[in-house]
Amino acid sequence: LNILVDTGSSNFAVAGVPDPDVTSYFNTELSSTYKSQGIDVTVKYSQGSWTGVLGTDVITIPKGIDGSYTINIATILESENFFLPGVKWHGILGLAYDTLAKPSSSVETFFDSLVRQAKIPNIFSLQMCGAGLPVSGSGTNGGSLVGGIEPSLYKGDIWYTPIKEEWYYQVEILKLEVGGQNLELDCREYNADKAIVDSGTTLLRLPQKVFSAVVQAIARTSLVQEFSSGFWTGTQLACWDKTERPWSLFPKLSIYMRDENSSRSFRISILPQLYIQPILGIGENLQCYRFGISSSTNALVIGATVMEGFYVIFDRAQRRVGFAVSPCAEVDGSPVSEIEGPFTTADVASNCVSSISFHEPVLWIASYALMSLCGIILLALIILLLIPPRCQHRYTDNDVVNDESSLVRHRWK
Repeated sequence: LNILVDTGSSNFAVAGVPDPDVTSYFNTELSSTYKSQGIDVTVKYSQGSWTGVLGTDVITIPKGIDGSYTINIATILESENFFLPGVKWHGILGLAYDTLAKPSSSVETFFDSLVRQAKIPNIFSLQMCGAGLPVSGSGTNGGSLVGGIEPSLYKGDIWYTPIKEEWYYQVEILKLEVGGQNLELDCREYNADKAIVDSGTTLLRLPQKVFSAVVQAIARTSLVQEFSSGFWTGTQLACWDKTERPWSLFPKLSIYMRDENSSRSFRISILPQLYIQPILGIGENLQCYRFGISSSTNALVIGATVMEGFYVIFDRAQRRVGFAVSPCAEVDGSPVSEIEGPFTTADVASNCVSSISFHEPVLWIASYALMSLCGIILLALIILLLIPPRCQHRYTDNDVVNDESSLVRHRWK
């Protein structure tokens, strides 16, 4: 089974029944080691959802780690917009923290099980290779390493930024530059309501205010005149003659992150080859491209658009995420990503992340309890002052908590 590695969710789930859009599935009846827990589980993404049953089974790692390990696995029985036509993966491996695990954080994640049973270091790393390749291309590129760092997968130094909170891999963004020009936004705009590193998201997603500022800056500094607004919103492609390279028309995009030394920062930069993405050829003469950046309602998400430029280390043991230039981030022999630093943080706030963490389940429960109490008191006052109305209680479904990872639309579609 081909499995999508997703750092924006925490469940390990595979197709458990035939589906028109998958070529293979896991038949639990043929596994002598599978044990059903009889627990229903549903995960919703901003694009797609699935419902299945939680169980356990025994796995082995093909390379590097000897032994067999018992892990939690959900078999997907129903899905909506999850398995896409022509999809080449049959499940998803969530590598975020257990806070996001469904149906509750008591479900031990795949990676936590591996760390506990195999006694490996609590760290993994990803190299996603796809710079300059057509989205409709095929083949195997990149790799995933559990338990450490592989020196051959990066060049230069590794720069680390602290993990602000252990649910998603939440980091702190200090500022953005387009073509070397600061957007001059309050740094809290970049972190509203969170900034995360998510391999399961295809694009670089930006909060609406940041997205608008980035589009305006790119349009202002690019050499393309009167560019269609549909290209920026993702509803239209832009096409050039196949003999042309449009990337020279667009500026570099830089993201500043806080260093482990809070008084310093570093920046990761992607060239247009990473965010102006070839997607479709028309006839013999035209090559069409899409904009690899989109707007988001509630997060800044560093997805595949950016991650394909870097070797990314998820050092859970030391609560940090590391970035280094990836040797596969080259187009026509030239690098398309950069890392530079250190820079001073004197020009930004000492903390750009809100201290209110309403994603924590306990705080959500407490907030609902307080609101309910206020509502009861208000109703009591109304009853005392007016004719007693018929009381109605409105229920909400808290059994399903949305996972806000935007599920990656696989690169070969």
